[in-house]
This record gives sequence, C-alpha cells and structure tokens, in this order.
Amino acid sequence: MKHQFKLLFVVAILILASLACSTDVLTGDSEPESDSSSAEREVLFQDDFSDPSSGWDTVSTEEGITDYENGTYRILVNTASSDYWANPGLNFKDTVIDVDATKAGGPDDNDFGVICRYQDVNNFYFFLISSDGFYAIAKSSDGEYVFLEPADEMSPTDAVLTGEATNHIQAKCVGSRLTLIVNGEVVAETEDTSYLEGDVGLMAGTFDEVGTDIRFDNFSVTKP
Repeated sequence: MKHQFKLLFVVAILILASLACSTDVLTGDSEPESDSSSAEREVLFQDDFSDPSSGWDTVSTEEGITDYENGTYRILVNTASSDYWANPGLNFKDTVIDVDATKAGGPDDNDFGVICRYQDVNNFYFFLISSDGFYAIAKSSDGEYVFLEPADEMSPTDAVLTGEATNHIQAKCVGSRLTLIVNGEVVAETEDTSYLEGDVGLMAGTFDEVGTDIRFDNFSVTKP
C-alpha cells in the first residue's frame, strides 16, 4: 500500500527551546464532549502566527525549517522518511485543536497535521492527513510510531482536499477518545489511554520524496 509509516527517522526541532519557554495550562478534569462550534468554546490558546515571538520553535537548516513566515507557520522537510514538528511549550488535558494547513510545495505524497498530549520527543499523539488524500491517528510510543486508526497504514478519505488546497484539520483529545475531523467531516475515532495531558503542536513529514512544505495558520486550542 502507498502510505506505510516511517520508522527510520523522527526529528524533533529544538525540544530544549520549547521546554525553556513552557507554561503549564491545565484545563482540569475531563468533561463530556460538546457539539459547540470553536467560536462558542472557551479558548485556551490561539495563534495566527503574525507575531514571530509567540513562542514556537524557529529553526532553519538544509535538512528542514520550522519557522514563522509571512503570517503563517512553516514546516519544510528536506530529508526523506522524516517528520519535523514544533511545539509552543504548553500543557493541557482535554482539548480541541484546530488549524488551517496548506501545501506550499513538495510532493503530494506527504503527511501533516497536529499533535496533542506531547510528553517528550518520543511520546505523543498525532493526527495526520496527506496532500494525496490519506489520513491517520497515531502515537509515538518510546520513539516508535504506532497506528491507532486505521491499523497498519494511512488510509484514503474523500474529506481531504488534495494538492495545494487548504484543509481545515481538527483534532479532539477528550479523555481516552481521540477524533480526527477534516473539513468538518469526522474521518477517524479511536480510544487510547497512554497520555492524558501534554503539549500541543504542528507536524509535517516526507516519505520517499523530499521537499514537503506546509504552511499552517489560525491555530487554536479550545476546551471541549
């Protein structure tokens, strides 16, 4: 199948920098999931990336970039079979994470999305789509990628707008329930109890072809 998970390379960008500027923001005990829109939910954190000092990692090397650019947050990956990510250095329990993501360059055979309950470089949940229309909910467990939904590999969905289109990604991390919503359509749900709180983040990566270039905007973390 086309999208098998990468096990060879996992790249974390400036983890120490994230920890140095971290702030604890705990939302309290788990609450029932609501159907309210993001405009109605309590905002815990938001960023339109217009302020390059808002706390995200900024790195630029030949291998990749995680940095603010023209009012967006850019992740460029120039290493094959690699994922780069960035975190604002916060801590939450139950969250709904929203972001707009646009492919600015590189192959459609890519992956990009959001992170929740980030513990450290080796342990976190992530919610991915690709520019050729695939999706997955997964976790990094002691540095090994584990599919949660679907099993074994990313799967196709018509909810993803392909090519250079902008996709709205929403990830819900509520109690043990993990939900991926793409452009308003629920594409995956699963249960896992490995991590109950942690940082949020953005992620993008490559498979065989390098050059994945994703621009993120309108990032928000709200209470369920």
